[in-house]
Amino acid sequence: MSTPTAERPALPTLPLVAPPHAKHDAGIDYELFLDCVHCGLCTSACPTYVELGDENDSPRGRIYLMRALTDGRIELNDQVRKHLDLCLDCRACESACPSGVQYGKLIEPFRLHLEKSLPKRSLGWFKNLLLFGITPYASRMRMALKPAWLMQKTGLDWLMTKLGLFRILPRSLRQYHDMLPPLQRHYGKLPEIMPAEGPRRARVALFTGCASDAFFPQTTINTARVLQKNGCEVWVPRSQVCCGALHYHAQQEEPAKKFAEQNLATFLDSDLAKQMDAIIVNAAGCGAMMKEYGHIFRTDRAKALAKKVKDVTEFLMELGPVKPTHPIKMKATYHDACHLCHGQQIRKQPRQLLDLIPGLEVVPLAESEICCGAAGSYNLTQPEMAERLGERKAKNLLDTGADAIFSANVGCLIQIGRYLRAQKPNLWIAHPIDALWASYSGERF
Repeated sequence: MSTPTAERPALPTLPLVAPPHAKHDAGIDYELFLDCVHCGLCTSACPTYVELGDENDSPRGRIYLMRALTDGRIELNDQVRKHLDLCLDCRACESACPSGVQYGKLIEPFRLHLEKSLPKRSLGWFKNLLLFGITPYASRMRMALKPAWLMQKTGLDWLMTKLGLFRILPRSLRQYHDMLPPLQRHYGKLPEIMPAEGPRRARVALFTGCASDAFFPQTTINTARVLQKNGCEVWVPRSQVCCGALHYHAQQEEPAKKFAEQNLATFLDSDLAKQMDAIIVNAAGCGAMMKEYGHIFRTDRAKALAKKVKDVTEFLMELGPVKPTHPIKMKATYHDACHLCHGQQIRKQPRQLLDLIPGLEVVPLAESEICCGAAGSYNLTQPEMAERLGERKAKNLLDTGADAIFSANVGCLIQIGRYLRAQKPNLWIAHPIDALWASYSGERF
């Protein structure tokens, strides 16, 4: 519960300039710290502050900590590091801030710097393998999920759950099993060029990603089909790789750079790449990362790619979507993925697309812009807070009485499904593009 304003302790005054020999120089423009006037309007938007009521776990509190470390006024220790690591980097504070504080440009580079000064405790070989050795590689991820798909398909997963056999597994394996959504068989490989339906209105490149395509292959296919339906020629480049977000948010800068460099070559250098009007992304986390390439890597090439990146809902509304005709007679609600609504400031477009679907009643969701607790790998690295936020989100979703839940990010769909399946197993949990294609085609799946 949020601490009343009157009870909050006053924040000490800090100098307005960095000392000449700053103790923790993360390469951040000091003016970015000064943008924060500590008004506290961000606190009600911050998931960790809403849950804990601790000023150190609020955006302004974390900015104060980062600035105090930079100035050498406090020492870096495990407690300070804990407050900074507990941040989900959801950037809800940026949306709430009247002063335009660019919090993402503070927390990410500062955590990269802290990793060099006070490395975090290892997640363990298994989690490290899963997060950094498998997940960012599309083919490895598909291979890793195939046994789980077979178990779901044959009913073995259901039987083992009923018999309680998963309870004997190590905690980390139980956690991964609980997170798994209902899996569909992977399509294999899309054609490299998919022609537009009717007169061509645009040429676009489709970014398929790694985890999103492995967990929800149907959304990848549906995205391509929706684009074709709307007169787009779709190029699916073979040499694309992970956007690098998983490594970058885990303070592993070099692997993130390597992924980004490969994507720059893929989406900018060939003659075909130069003909593309946009690079289409259907996962909010990937889109936010690629739109930040210019800021993160500070090259003209990175800035050029970032300008071409569009979320699929954003692009369709700019293009002018073909109206769907098949009714979907359901009550639905929409959860705002943090890196779409806060990271990219895209809120109306997904709702506008859903509103086009005949028969679909879209009802509002309380605390729609409060993070669900997924936040990339956060549900693995900070499981306790992720669980609190997941349960909070699930309660709000169930309170709507909706039969369908839509969100535009793979992590959100996994997290939401995890906390809803036990209470309402028949819920349709999907990307807005899946709903749009269902209304175009008349087929749910």
